[in-house]
Amino acid sequence: MATATATPPEPRIVVNIDDLGMCHGANAAFLELARLGRCDSGSVMVPCPWFLEIAEEGRSNAALALGVHLTITAEKRHYRWRPLTAPGRASGLVDGDGYLWGSVAEVRRHAAPEAVEAEMRAQIEAFLAAGLKPTHFDAHQAAALAPEFAAIYLALAAEYGVPVMVPGSLDAYGPVHNLAGVDPAFYREMAEGFAAAGGIPADRVLETPWHRDTTPAERYGALFAAIGPGVTFMALHANAPGEIEAIEPATAAIRTEEFAFLRGGESAAWFRSVAPFRCTLADLAGRGQSTDTARYAAPS
Repeated sequence: MATATATPPEPRIVVNIDDLGMCHGANAAFLELARLGRCDSGSVMVPCPWFLEIAEEGRSNAALALGVHLTITAEKRHYRWRPLTAPGRASGLVDGDGYLWGSVAEVRRHAAPEAVEAEMRAQIEAFLAAGLKPTHFDAHQAAALAPEFAAIYLALAAEYGVPVMVPGSLDAYGPVHNLAGVDPAFYREMAEGFAAAGGIPADRVLETPWHRDTTPAERYGALFAAIGPGVTFMALHANAPGEIEAIEPATAAIRTEEFAFLRGGESAAWFRSVAPFRCTLADLAGRGQSTDTARYAAPS
């Protein structure tokens, strides 16, 4: 967990929308929520087909806080994307059809770290070349935070001087379901080292509730109730209806219901109540988070 000196004394909440660039509906949902003041930042999947649209929006509106959602998996069944680096099979970064692997387990099992580093660097450079300034880096499906690649993730953030999302512990990391069999001690040591180098780990990372067992109001009421002292990073996946139903049939309704809930009246009171505490990871950097974490390498 973050140390007492590293964690701001007041609550800080980052409402972040993941998967921008993945499809038009992801971009549309983010832009609407940003217009309404219902999100603080968005994380962009640079290798995906709709990157150019969100890049154009980002260039035309400097107020949009856009980060790089470092992407080394392509998890959809029929809607896939290839790495920017176009590596060969020997790199281990791609499957037999040349797409990024469909799961975190596969990329961890097959990918050479140097191929992962080259791809993540290419995504950052493409983001910059599009005329965008990243407010943060984070990891799609947590893949870049896997033990095999976490040191690369942190080193790139230090090299580019960009705030990076680091969970304070494995227990507090919502997307942990993507990281089967990892050692909690690895993430505890990583967070401690990151804090010692001037970073501010997230005390908790709350993710979209990936079920429809209760109403949206109940699901998100429980999610909001999990926010506590220190830094809370909310990794949400709002999506406007349209293509997502074909892209991701099993969970499309979760994404579209999330969008409807966040933009609707049922969430308005919560957004008003937390307004003084909301920020971006870039704002946190301005409150003391150092981006110069080169002194720290993730434990091997």
